[in-house]
Amino acid sequence: MAQMTTRDYTVQFLTPAFLGDAEQNGRWRTPPLKALLRQWWRVVYAADHGFRINVDAMRREEGLLFGNAWLENEFSKSQVRLRIDRWESGTLKSWNGLEQPNVTHPEVQRTNYKVGPHAYLGYGPLDGRGGTKLNERVKAVVDVGESAILRLAMPNEDASRLHRALWLMDRYGTVGGRSRNGWGSFTLTPTNGTPTLEGQLPLRDWKACLACDWPHAIGLDTTGPLIWQTEPRDDWKAVMRELAIIKIGLRTQFVFPNHRPPHNNPLQRHWISYPITTHTVAEWKRKNLRLPNCLRFKARPAPNASKQVVGVIVHVPCTPPSEFQPNKAALQSTWQTVHKLLDELVKPTSARSYAMIADADRRSKLKPELDKVTLQRIPE
Repeated sequence: MAQMTTRDYTVQFLTPAFLGDAEQNGRWRTPPLKALLRQWWRVVYAADHGFRINVDAMRREEGLLFGNAWLENEFSKSQVRLRIDRWESGTLKSWNGLEQPNVTHPEVQRTNYKVGPHAYLGYGPLDGRGGTKLNERVKAVVDVGESAILRLAMPNEDASRLHRALWLMDRYGTVGGRSRNGWGSFTLTPTNGTPTLEGQLPLRDWKACLACDWPHAIGLDTTGPLIWQTEPRDDWKAVMRELAIIKIGLRTQFVFPNHRPPHNNPLQRHWISYPITTHTVAEWKRKNLRLPNCLRFKARPAPNASKQVVGVIVHVPCTPPSEFQPNKAALQSTWQTVHKLLDELVKPTSARSYAMIADADRRSKLKPELDKVTLQRIPE
């Protein structure tokens, strides 16, 4: 039997987490944390192999470590064991008083239409009609500040790679519904004698990342890692408002043509994520395809500030699956435009032209909100 290493971490949430059980109650559960650990384990595995990956070999190693029912004659239980010291429901049961001032959305056919930023980022678990509230099916949410002790047992021989995956979870991980928008952000703090988390960024040229159809590295360009950070704010609510402004800008900078969908061919905005309400692609709709956004948001403690919070934006690029018939040139053009807009937000507002937003009318509508946000590139 393999010799095991045990580690304890305090998991504490910085933004509400839409973790649902069978009754739609927000509840502490280990499966989302284990799934996230597996995701970042794959990233560490890819970096350890210089991003020259034999996917079948990786899947076999992953299956033997985390458990599998697909490896012929090698079925196995998970050798990584997770346990938390609480299984209670979340304590947040109302959104009253949490929503921030509305932000302008340029695509609704009403003059100066505004949306609740939390409702925009949390569409589904949150209902923005008539004021932001929890969806009637959501009974409870794991609240900011709630914490639990997570205990992991792992084979000694796999501990190094898993520890680095845990470091990445702490830096960039989120769990639950709409987690790529920053919900379910958490910290992992070693406790009970567990060593400090340490790791190294798994960086790869972002265009080279488009050779793989699964997230395996953090993108890198000539400026550095594709990681941006907001200014520190006093609470998570304000951070999520800024992330909503950024996401609206990143998406709606790409203007749809004035004809009724479905679109016969994918347009630039479709390559960011899909589906898009009222803007379907005919072939993708027929196949019921879904494309998650590989640009991820996270809230985490501000550097050198015990109570403030920052928003982090990280690009983990990959190409869409073959069913989408991805267009490499369109992908590169789309993401390059996204990067340019994020880099524009690093400049002082007086130096911003927003030239990457090709449509002049859309540029003028987005500018007032985008000028409220300032980012910085962080080398980590």
